Amino acid sequence: MAALMEPTWDVDKLSYEIFSILESKFLFSPSPPTTPAKPPKAGRVRILSIDATGDAILAAECLSRLEASLRKQSGITSARISDFFDLAAGSGAGGFLAALLFTPRPGGAPPLSAEDALRLLSKTRGKISGRRGVLAGIFRRSAGGVFKRVFGDATIRDSVKPVLIPCYDLNTGAVLMFSRADATEAVGFDFRVRDVCAATCAGWGKRVAVKSVNGMTRIEAIGGAVAMVNPAAAAVTHVLNNGIEFPLANGVEDLLVISIGGVEVGNGVSGVVAPPSPGELVEIAGKGDADMIDQSLAMAFGHCRTSNYVRIQANNLLSPTRIQKSKGKGKTNETEILMKMAEEVLNQRNIESILFRGRKVSDQTNAEKLDFFSQELFKEHQRRMKNNNNNNTDPSSLVTRPSSATTSITSP
Repeated sequence: MAALMEPTWDVDKLSYEIFSILESKFLFSPSPPTTPAKPPKAGRVRILSIDATGDAILAAECLSRLEASLRKQSGITSARISDFFDLAAGSGAGGFLAALLFTPRPGGAPPLSAEDALRLLSKTRGKISGRRGVLAGIFRRSAGGVFKRVFGDATIRDSVKPVLIPCYDLNTGAVLMFSRADATEAVGFDFRVRDVCAATCAGWGKRVAVKSVNGMTRIEAIGGAVAMVNPAAAAVTHVLNNGIEFPLANGVEDLLVISIGGVEVGNGVSGVVAPPSPGELVEIAGKGDADMIDQSLAMAFGHCRTSNYVRIQANNLLSPTRIQKSKGKGKTNETEILMKMAEEVLNQRNIESILFRGRKVSDQTNAEKLDFFSQELFKEHQRRMKNNNNNNTDPSSLVTRPSSATTSITSP
């Protein structure tokens, strides 16, 4: 019995050597060649994801550039972002921007162009005061102000393409995902877009009471920045597990995803770095969560990472000290400074991370990534026009199954 208790040094040494070989081979070896994957004959589902960071100025600037490139390539001067994507996901201010780009305007007019959305976000931010820009101003005017003027009585079911917008429901203590699939399935899951935006944009320490169109479903919401900063993984999961809306999407090789992050301005524009508030601590944690989602998706896309998944991310360019110095050089207001800095972000090479494989500076600038993605979107557009074989079916004519998000909704 005593012999059995003695350390088996030879076995331990052998196990260590085996683990070391596996570790060096699979965890820390150079990344395998990332040759672009051949697009499937049926085409790829095009996904747009926008983080809940800042006022979505960076995302709007990126999408404005992307839209201009798509118009130039297609020759259609009235083309919009919504014409080239099959699904949009956005959280916080990113959810507001996604709703602007995919919800018809009052009177039946098509959704805003990215350029008009950027102009609206900038105009709204310029008229308000407070650290959180768009979000603070909207809630000082109440959810029935800016949101109602922009969206009227449109519901999430009216969106021109499937949308996913998260918030956190205090009634159930779980993340709730507003989606067109759920709204199509039952009116109890259909919410007015202005209420959806109020829920996902709810600021720190605020809760928003939201009810469905028929009043049967009620939630107590706080913002998407608390619930899910980066909704890209939720969007990919939704597509790959929704056989009714996306019947031909069987794996990541069938997807074309752009995920747009952002950067927060920080402690206002005074240049004084104050101790972080509880809300700012949550924000810091949210940024870490967003990075983890990005790393996980980069690993999941594997060999088609460079062709099917693009992440646009700023490198903390918009520091409060820099804004203060820029303001001191002239009469330029903060909104104009942010617009200029958003343009500078496009020239940055951001840090790319892959889970278990480390971090490196990207080989391409954000602008180059956008140009590449624009070409991929246009190729997919041409492929569909030629083959008349769209990946997604309009769910407005179908009865869709509820997504996993609806399981956390209660109907008192």
